[in-house]
Amino acid sequence: MIGYLKGKIISSKPTQIILDVNGVGYKVGISINTFEKIVDKEDVSLFIHTHVKEDSISLYGFFTESEKEMFELLISISGIGPKIALGLLSGISVESLKEAIEEGNIARITAVPGIGRKTAERLVLELRSKIEGISAGEFTTVQPSIKSEAISALTTLGYNVKVAEKVVRELLIENSNYALEDLIKKALANLNK
Repeated sequence: MIGYLKGKIISSKPTQIILDVNGVGYKVGISINTFEKIVDKEDVSLFIHTHVKEDSISLYGFFTESEKEMFELLISISGIGPKIALGLLSGISVESLKEAIEEGNIARITAVPGIGRKTAERLVLELRSKIEGISAGEFTTVQPSIKSEAISALTTLGYNVKVAEKVVRELLIENSNYALEDLIKKALANLNK
């Protein structure tokens, strides 16, 4: 099985790239989160999940190992295939999804297009005890409650969840010690530029 690929991007779309590895072109499905991290790169390294079905072999690539681990947990649930799992990881960051599952935040999960209430409930029920093993990723210094509260406040004000997450994440990377009010004010200022 292929577990890792490093090569040159030949063609890229938000959900798929063709990666040239020593003259062989691999078609790799990716999430929008991964696409955002590799869009300006010529050469890239991806963690790969090889998905084998009776009639096909598909490759799915991830910029971080934690995203690959979350993908593999998602597809282990009955009724969730690679396309739904990629859609979920495209609509929410690994950190936010992990947080939502731990807190049982069904509303946060169903905010992702294509994810219904029953699927979200099954995710929480089946993954709550399994997600502890997933590494926190790049954002270990952030207090989860402040981040999720800021995103919740912005979405309540009508901002897109994905946009709100991105702005809050960027602000917390700059300074992880924001008070909630300051974080929301700063995010609003950035969103209204």
